[in-house]
Amino acid sequence: MRMWIRKSLIILVSILTFGMVNPSHAFWSQNQESPKSLQRSSSSNATSQNRSSNEEMQLSVTMAERDQEDQIIDVLIGKAEQQAMIKFGPKISNVIESEFNEVIMPHIIGAIEMTAAQYPGEELKNLAITEKPGGGVSEKIFNIYHAETGKDLMLFHVRREKPPLEGYQFNFHYHTYHDQFQTHYTMGTIYWSKDTPPHWQTV
Repeated sequence: MRMWIRKSLIILVSILTFGMVNPSHAFWSQNQESPKSLQRSSSSNATSQNRSSNEEMQLSVTMAERDQEDQIIDVLIGKAEQQAMIKFGPKISNVIESEFNEVIMPHIIGAIEMTAAQYPGEELKNLAITEKPGGGVSEKIFNIYHAETGKDLMLFHVRREKPPLEGYQFNFHYHTYHDQFQTHYTMGTIYWSKDTPPHWQTV
């Protein structure tokens, strides 16, 4: 009921009953406070909606950033695997590719993700992988470096080994800039055979 109609009824009742019947206080205060409570309620709803809208926007931004970071990491992992296959060359990759993907690649992925975690947000875009693995008997597979500074962050290597009374094997490891590339972090070993393996990148 509109406010002016209610006020008119209150006045009319007072006149007709000569003031003997007073409108209840609850009815009168309801008329007075109702618009305020409505105003408060609508204000509260608007604030709640704004907060919810802001939270949704923040969540979508965070999810978009995570998707972008995941894409960058996936590209780095793809390039790492590609450089390893170039390094091996067909003669070696035909023999060890399956074992490399099963045993060594998970460690490379873990190392890349560990490095990526140190470069959040926009900085992650500066991580890159070198594209010229070493041939011959060189150990170099690829480096992760900071594209803006050119600084190497991690070196991924494979070393030919021949323990006494055993055949040849490939030891995969990496080094980090944290200790000036001194420590060998072993990722695993793949056995070749008793025969000398061909040079890297041999077709």
